[in-house]
Amino acid sequence: MTVPVEMTPFEAVTHYFDQACDRLGVKDEVRALICTPDREVRVEIPVRMDDGRLEVFIGYRIQHNGSRGPYKGGIRYHSEANDEEVRALAALMTWKTALVSIPFGGAKGGVTCDPRTMSSRELQALTRRFTRSISNIIGVNRDIPAPDVGTNSQTMAWMMSAYAEEHGYTPGVVTGKPLELGGSPGREQATGRGVSLIVKEAARDFGIPMEETVTAIQGFGNVGSWTAHFLSQGGCKVIAVSDVNGGVRNGGGLDLDRLQTHLENTGTVYGFPGGDAITNEELLGLECDFLVPAALGGAIHSGNASKIKARVVVEAANNPVTPSAENILNERGIPCLPDLLVNAGGVTVSYFEWAQNIQRFPWDLDQVNESLEQIMVRAYRDVSAKAKEEEIRYRDAAFAIAVGRVVRALELQGLP
Repeated sequence: MTVPVEMTPFEAVTHYFDQACDRLGVKDEVRALICTPDREVRVEIPVRMDDGRLEVFIGYRIQHNGSRGPYKGGIRYHSEANDEEVRALAALMTWKTALVSIPFGGAKGGVTCDPRTMSSRELQALTRRFTRSISNIIGVNRDIPAPDVGTNSQTMAWMMSAYAEEHGYTPGVVTGKPLELGGSPGREQATGRGVSLIVKEAARDFGIPMEETVTAIQGFGNVGSWTAHFLSQGGCKVIAVSDVNGGVRNGGGLDLDRLQTHLENTGTVYGFPGGDAITNEELLGLECDFLVPAALGGAIHSGNASKIKARVVVEAANNPVTPSAENILNERGIPCLPDLLVNAGGVTVSYFEWAQNIQRFPWDLDQVNESLEQIMVRAYRDVSAKAKEEEIRYRDAAFAIAVGRVVRALELQGLP
């Protein structure tokens, strides 16, 4: 199938959705029902800044599909956040929750701002005003936000508090909270742990012993750093990492403990003396077994896909490989493990947190980790089996499974 040179994020998700519908024989009217978001909200967020001026930010909450449960998805604070990006990520959440078979739909939120330039007081004011603006469409059985790029457990604590001012104490309204406010053990490292579990399963399938595995990771935030940590624990050699400032490479394997200390002292992995400095583009072209793009979307595109030398690309970020780039990788025999499978560990443990809040009964870390591994391994096996059985790409198999589950949920409810 001919694919445009590059697509917008929402066009890309819709492209894969349409392919899945073709494969499953889904009717056009059902496609339209699922593809169109259930609700899109755009709000103005006036904030009095520390210097006395009033600045108006724009926020979004897009609820894509709720046929399998309450809407679920993160809130990102980023200067490039817009309705197009949020819409794509909301759709991706629908397929992600369906693929790992947890009882949620898909949603996403965002505020166009640069949190790095804002004080804690400004961020709290922004968060509280945004929460009040969308409080009528979120709720423990309606829509449950979580952290994403530019937000964290403190952001969720502010959201929970702002929601409580109107609706009363409701810890299950958000996930990714601090432990002291009903958060779950293991939530912070959940996405990275999930990535490492997928790499472990894929390494077994590809006949690569973990102690001989070589990995490069683009992006060293929460997901990338925890991925590196867990892969290293499993015997994998992490030879390169990077962040927005640049990266570092050591063919013998990076000392991650020393790297973490350097990061805490300087705020970046760039300049770490335990390896050679490299650019983000150079990292993507390194020879390795697993290349893990864990930063923002579009990192691997038609302009650089031909330079990838990894045996397998593992999408820890959302939409890091464009459709045209994946076509190039596929032609070169480089499989791509898709984001809706690879980074589903975060939303899975968010589900555990939500369940704990509803039950008012906390789990211990072992229970969280064991349950996460069961779900992630089962989802990988489902995708791998379908890909082999039908001789299709991993992404095509993942979308077919996820879309099929959403379509079936609609049919059982008598919709459309």
